[in-house]
Amino acid sequence: MAYHSRSNSLPSRQNPITSQIDENLSRLRASEAAATSSSIGHNLNGLQDLHECVDLLLQLPFPQQALSQEQNRKWVEELLDGSLMLLDVCGTAKDALLQTKECTQELQSVLRRRRGAEMGLVNEVRKYLTSWKAMKKAICKALKNLKQMETKFNTSSFNKDGENGTVISILREVEAVTISVLESLLSFFSRPKAESKLSRWSLVSKFMHQKRVTCEEEEEKTNEIANAEAALRSLIKSENMKNVENVQKELQNSELCIQDLEEGVESLFRRLIKARVTVLNILNC
Repeated sequence: MAYHSRSNSLPSRQNPITSQIDENLSRLRASEAAATSSSIGHNLNGLQDLHECVDLLLQLPFPQQALSQEQNRKWVEELLDGSLMLLDVCGTAKDALLQTKECTQELQSVLRRRRGAEMGLVNEVRKYLTSWKAMKKAICKALKNLKQMETKFNTSSFNKDGENGTVISILREVEAVTISVLESLLSFFSRPKAESKLSRWSLVSKFMHQKRVTCEEEEEKTNEIANAEAALRSLIKSENMKNVENVQKELQNSELCIQDLEEGVESLFRRLIKARVTVLNILNC
């Protein structure tokens, strides 16, 4: 995601709201490559703070005047189209997280009740993985749409000179960083089952990129959803019910991870709706 610095012509540059928006944007950009559930959750919380500041900004007279200017109508409409896409992606992520959490809880209950009934357990695990595969397909589709939105955003030329243009530029930067955080969330959620990354490297690459491999393996260890999927697939492959305790542990970690992400996405979803309604109200005044 490409970001650009704004013009210093913003009349409210010394305004504490604008300064807070700048600080939030900088923090989110610095952690743009988030790849663990905790870092993604942190960024989702940061997005909520950012959108709260934007809501305060849109209550001020000057931003309202800038958005209602006829010469800015094209860019405001583009922002509204973008907000609709972000709401759609957020909704997909929200539904997928909720469904995965419910399936995870149900499977944990089954594992507790049916210990010893090997065939029944294996069938329940297969049902879970089939459901998970369908959800992952929906997430991948949303991720593809998000990447298309990012490409369109980056190829859209915008002249941000002048005071009115700077207000639009702020909102575009907020949209850009929101796209980036949602991309990291969906990429984390749709990541393939955990497997050894080391085997993918040649002997030469192993030594040349040892630090990179170690980093990737650490990220993999903290993808609770992928780890739970891998544990379930291993259980089916081995049909060894002695591994049930390990599976239950991975499912519990996955559920906690999903719960945290779900709360962050739900809060962001509400913020996006509020921002969209505010802009539409300004245009209709």
